[in-house]
Amino acid sequence: MLHPPYTAWHVSYAVIGAVLAPRVNWLVLGATALAFFLAVGLAAHALDELNGRPLGTSITDRALWAVAVVSLVVAVALGVVTIEYTGPVLIPFIVVGVFLVLAYNLELLGGRFHTDFGFAAAWGGFPVIVGFVAQAPPVTAAAFLSVVAAALGATALSHVQRRLSTPARTLRRRAREVTGAVILVDGARRPLDRETLLAPLDGALRTLSYAVPLLAVALVFARLAS
Repeated sequence: MLHPPYTAWHVSYAVIGAVLAPRVNWLVLGATALAFFLAVGLAAHALDELNGRPLGTSITDRALWAVAVVSLVVAVALGVVTIEYTGPVLIPFIVVGVFLVLAYNLELLGGRFHTDFGFAAAWGGFPVIVGFVAQAPPVTAAAFLSVVAAALGATALSHVQRRLSTPARTLRRRAREVTGAVILVDGARRPLDRETLLAPLDGALRTLSYAVPLLAVALVFARLAS
């Protein structure tokens, strides 16, 4: 499940993909970012909570379904409106996007998409590609290589996020007790507890959750200045 400010982190990938296009339509970029916010930020949160109540909230199933369905419908509607600018090339990406939200968060097909790589590709590389395609860019070798490199980079960063967040969630939600100590070479003994183990994981995640949106903002201003 994605949490703020992690939602902004993944929406930023769509922004990065958009500004890599030779020409940027800012209205389309805004619609793309909003669509990903609705799908990744609201629908994914609601569906994830429906699937096993990992946060233990008291929100009713009906309310969670309502949030998920309305958010996805509006996100799809934004994509459909954008087709007038992009052409039909965007249609398969809209379909795949809806499928990924459902398949990942509801662990459909035996959870085959609910994996480290599934998370990294769905919430990292995919938004970059969609943000780029939504700008209806001319197909050039330079543009293609730039978006492929950015998508791979976003996938790698999302994989890092998953590798950090999985043990953090285990410690926070499932660990009943943490005991032990680190013995240094000089004989000093440092006790281990839940907070000690969580601190570097949460710190790294928090830093990355600010770094990627700041990078997206920097690229947007660079395009505005060009």
